[in-house]
Amino acid sequence: MDHPAVTAPGHRGLHAVRGLEGARPRLDDARARPGDAEPGGRARAEAGLRPVPAAPRSHTAHRRRGRLSGADPVDYLDRLAAFVAATRFDALAASTIAAAKLVLLDTLGAIVAGSALDENGELARFAAARAPHGAATLLGHRGKSDAFWAALTNATAGVALEVDEGSRLGGGHPAIHVVPAALAVAEERRLDGRRLLESVVAGYEVGSRIGGATTARANVHSHGTWGTISTAVAVAKLGGASAETVRAVMNLAASMSPANTWTPALEGATIRNLYPGRSAFQGILAVELQRCGFTGLGDAPSDVYGTILADRFEPELAVAGLDALTRAGGAAYRIEQNYFKLHACCRFNHFALDAVMALRSAHELTAGDIERVEIVTIPFAVRMGARAPASSLAARFSIPWAIAAALVLGRTDPTAFDAKALADERIRALAQRVELSTDSAMTPRRADAPTAHVRLVLRGGKTHERTTSVVRGDALSPVPRDEITTKFVSLTAPILGESHARKIVDLAEDADTLDDVGRLTAMLVS
Repeated sequence: MDHPAVTAPGHRGLHAVRGLEGARPRLDDARARPGDAEPGGRARAEAGLRPVPAAPRSHTAHRRRGRLSGADPVDYLDRLAAFVAATRFDALAASTIAAAKLVLLDTLGAIVAGSALDENGELARFAAARAPHGAATLLGHRGKSDAFWAALTNATAGVALEVDEGSRLGGGHPAIHVVPAALAVAEERRLDGRRLLESVVAGYEVGSRIGGATTARANVHSHGTWGTISTAVAVAKLGGASAETVRAVMNLAASMSPANTWTPALEGATIRNLYPGRSAFQGILAVELQRCGFTGLGDAPSDVYGTILADRFEPELAVAGLDALTRAGGAAYRIEQNYFKLHACCRFNHFALDAVMALRSAHELTAGDIERVEIVTIPFAVRMGARAPASSLAARFSIPWAIAAALVLGRTDPTAFDAKALADERIRALAQRVELSTDSAMTPRRADAPTAHVRLVLRGGKTHERTTSVVRGDALSPVPRDEITTKFVSLTAPILGESHARKIVDLAEDADTLDDVGRLTAMLVS
């Protein structure tokens, strides 16, 4: 197999990607190629989820245009705002509701699991002290705070272990930018489960669409960037905001978007985990600022993303196919087209990991059988070649580490990246024998394109090879619902207890019957 390969350097600083157009960090945000066929349709049907439709072919043409197309930039905001205002739980398809419940459960699991980290425990105690009479639960802890601080704390915990879901269609990780704030505000106001799910669907949709219209600059991380808008939309929806108000809130939120980079994640600096926390706090604040009478730009997303945080912002992509959502038998919502993480690390690792785990199982291999591992994958991987990560977070952004841990331990759950694993000499030694290169033809933006090719060279010279395209857990390669609920139990059982965790699974499945979401949050404390 011939590849125009670029060898990944060990250093991961910003200069490593300057001039590398193909290395732009759009993997988590990437969309399938317009017009792609829909694999996995039967599996989605069996799971009670609606088929994932192909994107219109016009999207590709739009991508080749300049920063802004001829679309009226104000009209796209009006259309998004009208969509949010018109979204009603009773009008949502059963498949949309099922997807929202599963995304809610998965996100709660990520938050509770991440809450156990020392720094997140300290943050929770700080948040409780800031608002001791608050009514919003700090998940994984017994304290409460106000909605601002609870949303910040919970969103920060939710990305700490790299197990939160995401959107391949463009939008990074919408749920962690929507659920924490929506849940905190809904609990504070004692709203019911239907209102919560309704707001999550609306916030997720808008956030994914704004992200899909944005081509972020090379070192701009998706966490927090347009998530502020996602949060603001969900919170405004909880308050029954009119379309005019939603539009105003979106503009205020866009002007409050934080400028977050990839560098802390790659170096293992945990300030990176605060990215969605900040956007959650500021998204709630945007709603309150609008109530106070503050005004925003006429088109803040085009200003902020089109001139500062991104190389290009295309409003027409934010509303492409929007009208089809509300038609009978129409298109699937973005929350139905997400991906769930089945490896506790950056999704950029998942392409090679799926191949490695499949080869390990098929040939009954152990780490001792491996002489070296040769990986060719997407261009952004040039920044993820560190063989000796210095921290748990840095390990989650290291392809050599993730591959070595998978081969040695046979698993890629959070324990594959914890302090004990970091001290495992077997993993450390094998990581040194992982050779990483990139191929500009590999991309997750096309469902039929390869995303990784793995070659295991065994002691004695025998080789095994496998190529990956769409990874397991994606809407185009779905897994049974039970696999996601099992993931939730495994993440939360050490904190809440296994039997208690299973009760939460059942309650989340009945979230639309809750008269007060506080019944759910009350179960999410240690």
